[in-house]
Amino acid sequence: MSRSRPLTSSAPRTETQAAAAQPVARWYALGVITFGYALNIADRYCISTLVEPIKAEMVLSDAAVGFLTGVALAIFYVTLGIPLAMLADRSNRRNLLAAAVAAWSVMTALCGMTQTFLQLMLARIGVGVGEAGGTPASASLIADLFRPMQRPLVFSIFALGAPLGAWLGSQVAGGIAEAHGWRMAFVLLGLPGVLLAIVILATIREPTRGSLDAASPVKVTSKTLTETLSYAWRCRSVFHLIAGGTMLTFWSWGLMWWTPAFLMRSYGLTVGEAGALLGPLHLIGGTGALLVTTLVMYLPVFRDPRAVVRLITFCTLAATIPSVLVYAGDRALLQPMLWIFVPATYFFIGPIMGVLQNLVPGGMRAQTTALLLFTANFANLVIAPQLLGFASDWLNALTSLGLDSLRWVLACTAPTGLWAAWHMWRCGQTIRKDQHTALAVQ
Repeated sequence: MSRSRPLTSSAPRTETQAAAAQPVARWYALGVITFGYALNIADRYCISTLVEPIKAEMVLSDAAVGFLTGVALAIFYVTLGIPLAMLADRSNRRNLLAAAVAAWSVMTALCGMTQTFLQLMLARIGVGVGEAGGTPASASLIADLFRPMQRPLVFSIFALGAPLGAWLGSQVAGGIAEAHGWRMAFVLLGLPGVLLAIVILATIREPTRGSLDAASPVKVTSKTLTETLSYAWRCRSVFHLIAGGTMLTFWSWGLMWWTPAFLMRSYGLTVGEAGALLGPLHLIGGTGALLVTTLVMYLPVFRDPRAVVRLITFCTLAATIPSVLVYAGDRALLQPMLWIFVPATYFFIGPIMGVLQNLVPGGMRAQTTALLLFTANFANLVIAPQLLGFASDWLNALTSLGLDSLRWVLACTAPTGLWAAWHMWRCGQTIRKDQHTALAVQ
């Protein structure tokens, strides 16, 4: 009976029928993968919440803090992303995802056992190695579990893992650190991922690539990295979508890395208070933004990819001025502007991932996802933390601003949201034609 068959079958047509007949299995897999994404974000984000007690104990400069929060994680997270995505396009993605979850979770727990800057740096590098294989495998799996018109919707659901993870990495991590120290926060956030890796291996099956892309199942040919890069460069929609997504992450998450430290320095909050302020913004505001986005993706108008990127453009423009006022304004403006800016850091994740899957042939989806992750994470994990940390140290040395040097560095960086909006607008000019081309080519 098709009901009892695994999602991996030697017959492509049988596979498509099985996938269509097992909606519970597909939605369950989406839920598990989404929770894995939440742990990915939590393990990555918690260090920004804990940065002030770590800085005080280890006597670090802002440049050193920027290296820990960004560069140490990104060294292998960014460089291994594309090779592991190529592996995902050629091998069992379920197994790769389970291995990645287990690796980054163990290394997060080890962060809590470190005693020196060097040890913590090496543990953060290990987290980056594990996380490098997570999102490309997840995105490729999800794309082959759902049909093209469902992908913007299901990737918006997948993106719900981001606010859940940021809440874990801010309010939960901050609360644990306040009560038991920053080391225990790392340990307790790392352990659940080991159990999740076992669940992934035991309960999720590998779908057939590209089986839901066309009316008749076709054999999907894996593409080389050179072919993928060439396609991304030649296809104007893919180019501007990747460039826009990169600038969106620099503008949003690049600023968010330093926001807990900004709250502690400029307003005198403790690590627990900063986490308690930011946690609901991520969990309620971020989840609310993603739920609204998910519901909006149900509307027939958003079956047209042009409507999706126009929505991203409008929301980015609307949130850029509030993002400036978060850092340049006073205490009365702080929370209202945060309630606009923080949700805006989430709404674009799912739609961009979903649209991207429909803009490239099936044999290069994981590699294209990794290309987006490479550029976006280089911007928000390498450039943003390190550049803003250096700038804060430099401004502090040249002026009498003191702790407020970070405030003005962040305020001057926030207008980069306008750059991101321009790329999304350009993407919308060619996206419909490019999507039809991509879905017709395997």
